[in-house]
Amino acid sequence: MNRKRKTLLALAVLIAAVYLWETPRPRDLYARVPAEKTASLQAFREEYPPAQLNVNGRDWEYLSVGQGAEAVLFLHGMTGAYDIWWQQIEALKKDYRVVSVTYPAVNSLSEMEAGVLAILDREGIGKIHVVGSSLGGYFAQFLVGRNPDRIASAVFANTFPPNDTIKKKNGTIGTLIPYLPEWFVLNALRDSFTAAVYPASGNDEMTLAFLNEISYGRVQKSQVAGRYKCVVEKFAPPTNTSAPLLIIEADNDPLVEESLREQLKSTYPSAPVVTVENGHFPYISTPEFYTQQLTNFWESR
Repeated sequence: MNRKRKTLLALAVLIAAVYLWETPRPRDLYARVPAEKTASLQAFREEYPPAQLNVNGRDWEYLSVGQGAEAVLFLHGMTGAYDIWWQQIEALKKDYRVVSVTYPAVNSLSEMEAGVLAILDREGIGKIHVVGSSLGGYFAQFLVGRNPDRIASAVFANTFPPNDTIKKKNGTIGTLIPYLPEWFVLNALRDSFTAAVYPASGNDEMTLAFLNEISYGRVQKSQVAGRYKCVVEKFAPPTNTSAPLLIIEADNDPLVEESLREQLKSTYPSAPVVTVENGHFPYISTPEFYTQQLTNFWESR
């Protein structure tokens, strides 16, 4: 083998090593979480394993529990999964039918819509109270506009309306995600959790542990790339909806800047606003308060 071929082979091996390298997972991500909280999450997962549904070639993971006459649909954000809402689901399952989903690697809001509607149809659910946070809150606005007959009410939490800001600020990295090594993308998420999300949550250990767990194998780069495309996809906001709306925001949200929070309130001026002080994932760190805001809203309709 000549020198040039050896150099090319060595370069190929190096590139492959860079792309295939994996960050070792810590032994116990939940070591600093109060034992009762960890036990609660583990018990929930054991009692309610998720169902699967293939929609247009994508495998959706979801949960459907409860026996109430009214139904609630939970929609997570960029780095969530169906069980990120476990504390709300446990609290609501006695009085509501509750559905929570995990987005597969879809690349548009219409693909997300198709998956969610297929799940609701499979479960025989018509109208829903939709609760979405971050990307989920953005997606919830899309659902309200496209399916007004199926929306009993909507909660847009820690989110933003259609805008140009996110793409302008994150367009370069967003475009590069499909080409970057998977470990690099997921490490970047973990850095964000530690540097921004964790302190804003009041140093809530469960918030940090759950998000880190998601990043160690429960979310793939393809899902992150698809979810970013959905975050920056534009649509007309449902400004003429008759469904009751509620906005939940955090005044120290590190992932939704103040200008976007103000834009959301301007887009839906009739929606009451609940402001919290514990960052982007208040439903994890202060679950009782968060759930109470939901039930107060539904009961006041």
